[in-house]
Amino acid sequence: MAMFIFRRLLQTIPVIIGVTFVVFFIMQLVPGDPAVLMAGEGASHETVQRIREQLGLDDPFFVQYFSYLSHLLSGDLGISLKSSKPVMDEIIARLPITLELAFYSILITIVLGMAAGIIAAVKPYSFTDMSVMLVALLGISLPSFWLGLMLMYFFSVRLHVFPVAGWDSWLNIVLPAVTLGVGGAAIVARMARSSMIEVIRQDYIRTARAKGIREYIILYKHALRNALIPVITVVGLQFGSLLGGTVLTESIFAINGLGRLIIDSIRMRDLPMVQGGILVASLIFVLVNLIVDILYRFFNKRIELN
Repeated sequence: MAMFIFRRLLQTIPVIIGVTFVVFFIMQLVPGDPAVLMAGEGASHETVQRIREQLGLDDPFFVQYFSYLSHLLSGDLGISLKSSKPVMDEIIARLPITLELAFYSILITIVLGMAAGIIAAVKPYSFTDMSVMLVALLGISLPSFWLGLMLMYFFSVRLHVFPVAGWDSWLNIVLPAVTLGVGGAAIVARMARSSMIEVIRQDYIRTARAKGIREYIILYKHALRNALIPVITVVGLQFGSLLGGTVLTESIFAINGLGRLIIDSIRMRDLPMVQGGILVASLIFVLVNLIVDILYRFFNKRIELN
């Protein structure tokens, strides 16, 4: 197990380097000059040029990129061009909010998705199954930004049940978490249903029923455990997509998380902040994939971690 984790961590190195290169290259193509944004409107050409030289913006692309990598190896993500504060400090201040939102969202995804998938799989092709899958299809089809706006309109503006925006209490968590969790729950429900139906048709399930074992014991002790492997994969991928989905959701609900920080930094062409934010999000996604691989072994002892 330790060797497997070590090898996976080594494999993340080229992934992270690739992420930094792609983001760095794309940011070079974004219109606008960071030096002009920092100098402000009406700044003289000499002032703008001096800022460009201080930031190294006049250097060739690869010189700028390798300079960034050299600082990254020493744990320095750079200084924000917008706030003039260390990028790491800004990310540390915003990251807990995004992780909290992602946690509650994935909790909704797992609970609603697994419950709906199991209910649909117990009586496949019945009215209940068709109804659950129709709702799941609707959940997949709804864009998260539209769902967030509709939830805000009905539950905040019209009914005044939840706050419109902010992150001050548990009431602020409900609407953003539901917005992110519904789409993932629909995907998990469809995967859980398919996996459960496949497992329920196996011979050992029929044998357990022939022995007179109660149905709920068969479902939860025998069928569910073996049906979880493909579901775990989907949940891991959904958690990664949640990190990207928080970008829009945090903007809609005015949540000062990492996603909103990245959006604001892109608008300001704050390259160090964008690079640092995406780098941290990529590391979290890689860590989630590692946890998913370990969970494979936990739920199925026959799986070897190579």
